[in-house]
Amino acid sequence: MDYIENIDVFCVGETLIDFIGHQEEATIENTKDYHRYLGGSPTNVAMNMARLGAKVRLASTIGEDGFGTYILDKLKDNRVSVTHVRKDAIQPTSVIFVSKTKGTPDFIPFRKADTMITENQIPTEALENTRIFHTTAFALSKNPSRNTILAKAKEAHELGVKLSIDINYSPIIWPDRLKAMETIKTYCQYDPLVKISEDDMERLFQERLSHEEIFTFFHDHLNVTTVCLTLGSRGVTLSRKHKQPITLPAEKVENIMDATGAGDAFWSGFLFAYLKEFPVERCLKIALALAAIKLQNVGRLPQQMDILSELLRIT
Repeated sequence: MDYIENIDVFCVGETLIDFIGHQEEATIENTKDYHRYLGGSPTNVAMNMARLGAKVRLASTIGEDGFGTYILDKLKDNRVSVTHVRKDAIQPTSVIFVSKTKGTPDFIPFRKADTMITENQIPTEALENTRIFHTTAFALSKNPSRNTILAKAKEAHELGVKLSIDINYSPIIWPDRLKAMETIKTYCQYDPLVKISEDDMERLFQERLSHEEIFTFFHDHLNVTTVCLTLGSRGVTLSRKHKQPITLPAEKVENIMDATGAGDAFWSGFLFAYLKEFPVERCLKIALALAAIKLQNVGRLPQQMDILSELLRIT
């Protein structure tokens, strides 16, 4: 395989097709037609960070079909290496139908190939040159991908790689909540950077916990150092163990086009700034700015603007 000398972020998880509804604020049952986009949270992060100039690798599995071909073409267009993207000859490319909304979207998943990530897609030689290993709860929800990711996360941690996870839990994706909690605890023993949302946590705990209770769970019970809790239109609160939490407001967006992928844009901005070793408050400001840009666009980030220059102006 053609390894680059250094990998800033190795994203592991779902690559799929998002069919996003064309009718605004329509539920799935009332949506008449859909537009096709390349999707999957780790894939979004990989594309966003490549756009920002980071050296990125993506390990995922797609079908040997037309959607798979479309995905490969789009990844290459966005300067994401497809070295670790595998085509499965049996399982078709995973597809998700998503409502178009300014809030948390409604969705229906049809999952096949994305669950079939194997260990040989994530070679030790690549991990040895990686700075951040990133995945999602979605990716961990089914085997063999779950076992692959947990094994490679352990290996990455032992090699000194910083881990990251978006705990984007949904019972639609992962009905066995206890297994989800057990898996999340296993991953969190490697002290990853953790991104969560209030909606994620309500679904995971089956109740609305206070922010303090959420942070206590991750810091004291899972021994996680850094937890980033996104609050939608109210911004974000980041908590580091034994330090005062930092809360920042969201940027004002006059015309929200689509919320799908805004969380991925946020985390892309945060990881990008983290790799630059910026102070944590600047990391959050950059993350919020990138999320605001995404909210104003359907699908991926716009190609016509110099996003990197815009973000680096933020202090």
